[in-house]
Amino acid sequence: MQIDVLIGARCSTLPGMNSGSVTNISDALKGSVGGDQAAGGSKCAAPDEDARLMVRYCEGDLAAFQMLYSHHKAPLYRYLQRTLHGAEVANDVFQEIWSKIIASRRSYEPKAQFNTFLYHIAHNCVIDYFRRSARHRESQTQDIGELAEEIASARELPDEALSHAQLEALFRGALDQLPLEQREVFVLHEESGLGLDDIGRITGVAMETAKSRLRYAVSKLRTALRPHQTGEPV
Repeated sequence: MQIDVLIGARCSTLPGMNSGSVTNISDALKGSVGGDQAAGGSKCAAPDEDARLMVRYCEGDLAAFQMLYSHHKAPLYRYLQRTLHGAEVANDVFQEIWSKIIASRRSYEPKAQFNTFLYHIAHNCVIDYFRRSARHRESQTQDIGELAEEIASARELPDEALSHAQLEALFRGALDQLPLEQREVFVLHEESGLGLDDIGRITGVAMETAKSRLRYAVSKLRTALRPHQTGEPV
């Protein structure tokens, strides 16, 4: 198995996601449109289809919001699942993000891609979570060298080649060990579809800083996983 394929892969399932997530969002929407409909006409020309959907929702079109939710719920949840720790936390922050999207309907202006707008809110919610919990990952992170030792101790198969499931688990462990700013840039790059310019704006850094963080993240992931690549000598 090629390490680059694993590092660039997107999860196909959403463990921890439950029907309550959809229900709660739907419940919030039921009371969000009535009385808030615009007098008529969009605020300005939207730069992408999702931004146009958001403008339609601002004007009272509930179906437009449901389409937005359908488009973005999976990559957004994967972003949270990979950036945070635990399904319960990811679910809570997921709900918080969509609640903020709903609350923004009175002031939303489509000045950029909807993805940029969405992940800017998501980034702020993630940072708020770490501030509230005082659990910033950098203060708890094990050294990558310690992680490598843990990975090495797990190699018990006769041919020292790990299955896809085992390698995926090791990848998730290695991702968790990254400092928050590196992990978030990596996950945003994988899940949001945004370029480094937009990722820099979302995270409040220059494009070159975002690029550097992504490079460090990929390098560390490769370092942690390379000894377990099928057919590669150790």
